[in-house]
Amino acid sequence: MEKDIVISVRNVAKKFRLFPSPGDRIREALHPLRKRYHHEFWALENVSLDVRRGEVVGILGRNGSGKSTLLQIICSVMRPTRGEVLVQGRVSALLELGAGFNPEFSGRENVILNGAIMGVSRQEMLKRLPDIEAFADIGEFFDQPVKTYSSGMFVRVAFAAAIHVDPEILVVDEALSVGDTQFQHRCYQKIRSLMNEGRTILVVSHATDTLLRICDRGVVIDAGSVHYSGKIDEAIHRYHQLLIGQPDGQTEPRQASDSEDARPPSRLTTSDDDTRDRVAEKALYNAYETRLGVGGLKIVDFDLVVDGEVNPAEVDAHGEARLLVKVVFERDLTEVCFGFAVLSVDGLYVYGVNETRGLDGVAGESRVIAIDWRPHLVGGNYYLSIGSYRHEREDKVFLDVRRSFIKLHVRPTTSDIGVAELEGHWTFMDRGQAAERPVALMETQE
Repeated sequence: MEKDIVISVRNVAKKFRLFPSPGDRIREALHPLRKRYHHEFWALENVSLDVRRGEVVGILGRNGSGKSTLLQIICSVMRPTRGEVLVQGRVSALLELGAGFNPEFSGRENVILNGAIMGVSRQEMLKRLPDIEAFADIGEFFDQPVKTYSSGMFVRVAFAAAIHVDPEILVVDEALSVGDTQFQHRCYQKIRSLMNEGRTILVVSHATDTLLRICDRGVVIDAGSVHYSGKIDEAIHRYHQLLIGQPDGQTEPRQASDSEDARPPSRLTTSDDDTRDRVAEKALYNAYETRLGVGGLKIVDFDLVVDGEVNPAEVDAHGEARLLVKVVFERDLTEVCFGFAVLSVDGLYVYGVNETRGLDGVAGESRVIAIDWRPHLVGGNYYLSIGSYRHEREDKVFLDVRRSFIKLHVRPTTSDIGVAELEGHWTFMDRGQAAERPVALMETQE
């Protein structure tokens, strides 16, 4: 194994025996002719994977795809049926809720026991206990039996214990999703600190916006095999395609031709003669969009107009923008609602607004809808999303949602950071001078 590879998974497979009932397990064990009552289920098949020192790898997949089984094998919680796993370094894992903790012991006792399992002496763990207790922040419950904990309290103690044993490799399996938002923020701050120290981190999560922010690489597991391993944004794209059931053959983005890129932008019309999907022909189209919905209405074209320019390659943060979208009704529908959102490159929702008045249409009819807005954003790259939906009984049914299908580049400035352009102004006050109102407000009222 190469020096900088800390986790090497080679042709790993894991088989489980599934019995229709507990009694069938006993019948098979005692049957004189060794009759089989079980059927075999392969949770993993021929999985190979390398993780290098300092990498932060996000593992994605649908429920039941084999993600947790793979992590448990890496952490030596279970053995593979065949294949091998080589790990270099101390592994600290936060797996499924309750794993590794004795429910009869208190949080304090479990933390000390966890340290002993990880090779940290009792004396050293006692020195670290105040920091662990402070990070967990569950008060007097730290000395109560774990069986009395809520799921959130358990995660607090388990995560605090996992990060205070100097792990070279940290494995987190979806457990942070049960914590409150304030604690999750502290956890991800700590994860970033470990990243800066060059630790290796494996994270399983369905929160793709979080994975985009923290991961270097993504691995998609599907039906027990590695579906994709590579850039995190492409991994998330592949994962979303699996979620909406798009065949593998359609996961590659459509590449626009040179002639399409050179086409002048066209104004949208409501002509019912042209209902083709022209979105991919636009220069601002993001080929890695995520599209989902049950149909009935389709989003087939768009124009982004900023300060009179149609589909500009770059916009000013103080401009006036209008997004026009052409939709085609595939069947008669009433009260179709629409949503608009701006996303950052790491998947953060910067802004969103819904139009709930509802639009009616008949099969074959096309309409153009428009949203007026101001791109008050700090310079950088963003994505625009449009979705359509209806309320049926008490459910919201999505007809056509095109997430991140338009690219938006805001012209950068020299001094702004963050996401929103809030038009901050600096003023150096004279000694003894006091301003009771914001300067911008004072100027507008004078």
